[in-house]
Amino acid sequence: MGEPTTAAKLAAEAIGTFVLIFTIGCNVLGHTAVWAPVSIACSLMVMIYAFGGISGANFNPAVSFALGLSKMMGANGMDWPMVGMYAGTQTVAGIAAGLAFKVMYNDSIPLKPAPGFGFIGAGLAEFFYTFMLVFVVLNVAAAKKEANHWYGLAIGFVIVAGAYGAGAISGGCFNPAVAIALDVTSLSHGLGWCLVYTVFELFAAATAVALFKVVRPKDFNEDAEPGMVQMVVSEFLGTFMLVLTVGLNVLAGSPAAAFSIAASLMCMIYALGDVSGAHFNPAVTLAIFLSKLDPGLSPKDVAIRMATQIAAGICAAFTYMLMYFKSFPLQPGKGFGLGSAMAAEIVFTFVLCTVVLACACSEKTKATQMFGLAIGSCVTVGGFAIGGVSGGSLNPAVSWGIAMAAPLALGKSSFYAGMYTVAEFVGAGVAAGIVMTTHGATASKEDSAA
Repeated sequence: MGEPTTAAKLAAEAIGTFVLIFTIGCNVLGHTAVWAPVSIACSLMVMIYAFGGISGANFNPAVSFALGLSKMMGANGMDWPMVGMYAGTQTVAGIAAGLAFKVMYNDSIPLKPAPGFGFIGAGLAEFFYTFMLVFVVLNVAAAKKEANHWYGLAIGFVIVAGAYGAGAISGGCFNPAVAIALDVTSLSHGLGWCLVYTVFELFAAATAVALFKVVRPKDFNEDAEPGMVQMVVSEFLGTFMLVLTVGLNVLAGSPAAAFSIAASLMCMIYALGDVSGAHFNPAVTLAIFLSKLDPGLSPKDVAIRMATQIAAGICAAFTYMLMYFKSFPLQPGKGFGLGSAMAAEIVFTFVLCTVVLACACSEKTKATQMFGLAIGSCVTVGGFAIGGVSGGSLNPAVSWGIAMAAPLALGKSSFYAGMYTVAEFVGAGVAAGIVMTTHGATASKEDSAA
């Protein structure tokens, strides 16, 4: 089969962008608040799988801009004339979708920050999750590596990660075509925020390309040799986005916090799993070290990873505090004591670490394509199950990040962070022991014959 024509590519971009933005409008105007991010994420995912082989399924000028920068710097990407055609097509298709849902509902969606938020909060919300979206696209769909089947899932579910928390601040565009479409089709409410949003989104795309080059230097220079820098940056970015998503969901009072946080973990695992192993959690790092499933993981590597993860968690917590101008303490749920919270953390950190070891580390049971979904889903499992008991941290980087950004309860939060960390490490140790028993032993000839 030959290369698709330019007309075919532009048609694919127009259809995919139209479906995405029409879905956004129908969800917002139809008031499907709880499930709207999932619906929008799935619309992006299915359009990516439908048209990825034709146009690359950008559906977003920020993605196209990033691919132009990537190509200019020597990696896979797009020529600038095609970037311009894609961006123009996406913008026109977005406006058409906006007009379509406006006619259907006889209403429009004003583009502006949510009440109580301004330039800084909305700009940071758009920056971080546009960055995450573009960074995941580059790592799962543009990087020079073996083809995979999860790229659509990983890219689409960035919307789930960002919309529930950051969306409560900015509306959750993460796409200049979305911002422009909403602004243009709601002229009676004023015009101008689309320019602010677009600037932050394009800056996020450029940042994503820069960090893509850091974590995958061989994509830009075949003679480059990845080393400690790539591991540290990878672990920092993944942990940062995870903890930022935790904080934004909690502060927004999200009805689907655990699902959103799980999506952020899954997406970043798929993006960076082959760079650093995508631990993003000191308990996971400890479990992998104790299980000996990664012989190359030395005590020095463990210390560096853990320090990086904790630092990233704290940075992320101060970031969400800056965006909301408030934070929340780490503590057991109402009506529960420390003992109950620690027991809950032990059990579900054990679940998380067991799945990591079995699905991503063991040669016997590696889930080749679904490892990210399996690991991320542990947060859905634990977050909903024990969120009301302990908060469902399951990660010392999350625990210490929350604690350090709770100045009014710093002493108490720090105490709980220490105790939660103990519980999480116990869960990790138990997981390592169990997996060494179930996955590490070689069956005898009698067992094999049976």
